[in-house]
Amino acid sequence: MRLMMVLYSIVATAMAGTGVIAVLSAGYDTLWPIVIAAVAGAVLAVPVSWAVARKIG
Repeated sequence: MRLMMVLYSIVATAMAGTGVIAVLSAGYDTLWPIVIAAVAGAVLAVPVSWAVARKIG
């Protein structure tokens, strides 16, 4: 569980940042698309970090 939380802090930042960059590249430069992309990246990082922690541990 600890490993997953450490990985989550890294994976969530990367996935949320990637989502924000994708939204900005698509031309959506208002607040809500950016917030939705960041939240979606943070939510999708939970199963990704769990799977990576499971493979490592």
